[in-house]
Amino acid sequence: MMSLSPPTLRQHHSVRAALDRLCARGLALLALPVIGLLLALIVALAVRAAPILQERSLWALLAGRVWKPLQGEFGFLPFLAGTLWVTAVALALAVPPCLLASIYLSEYAQPRLRAVAWPTLDLLGGIPSVVYGVWGVLTVVPAVQALAPWLSRRLGFLPGLSARNPTGYGVLSGGIVLAVMVAPVIIPVAVEVLRAVPQGLRAASLAVGATHWQTVRHAVLPRALPGLLAAVVLGFARAFGETMAVVMVVGNVAEVPRSLFDPAYPLTALIANNYGEMLSIPLYDAALLGAALVLLLAVLGFNILSRLVLRQVTRRYGR
Repeated sequence: MMSLSPPTLRQHHSVRAALDRLCARGLALLALPVIGLLLALIVALAVRAAPILQERSLWALLAGRVWKPLQGEFGFLPFLAGTLWVTAVALALAVPPCLLASIYLSEYAQPRLRAVAWPTLDLLGGIPSVVYGVWGVLTVVPAVQALAPWLSRRLGFLPGLSARNPTGYGVLSGGIVLAVMVAPVIIPVAVEVLRAVPQGLRAASLAVGATHWQTVRHAVLPRALPGLLAAVVLGFARAFGETMAVVMVVGNVAEVPRSLFDPAYPLTALIANNYGEMLSIPLYDAALLGAALVLLLAVLGFNILSRLVLRQVTRRYGR
């Protein structure tokens, strides 16, 4: 094998370092259009929403409870509250069973069951949202309407469980439909994260006498926690921005919900239902695009916050 002299070796290393720097800068340039697209979206929405922000302060828009465009009232609070209610219910219903299903599929399930589960999850993830909405209208809404009086009589003393003339169209129906929709997003990512934990960690735990569940709980889950949180964040992003299925089952009433059985009106539904109609009304177009800007900034802020939390968790568990 031919050896290189010290000057030739130094020259070879300098060439490799120059190529590494060139590749790094090239990849950075390729990432710039993604950042530029996000900034362009924010700027475009801000410019179109400027007229409403010149007439009213941002706080007045966010805290306003009345949405009457014909009278010049543009309050975003009912839509913000509806978005948060539906998303929170969806994640409360989806996250525990999704994480438990992920643990079962990665740690306990037989290969034949996994072979059936993966195509099923892929199929559920590929179903159009309007199909989920139709399923919600035909199945979930009647079920919620039938159960609401019974739950209200027995659990109405609890906050958020008192029903007032329930129609089935409301926060709970939207949350159930969204919970089903985010399951194919959370479960595959969580399973891959759990399976990425080194087998040596499991073997070491079992070798000192831990049971299978103790190994999963005390060895596997702490190591996989950052990835599991990332899977939940992906599910939140899907639920927060979903439109069609929510529009069909949530009721679309511009009031702040006070119960799981009350109708709601998320921001996505507001934009989808009203943009392009009656835009001759002064400030109506600017108000809808202002709602889109608020939605975009809320999703962006949550993602930044989740990244900070993930970084802290990663440092804590040494990943």
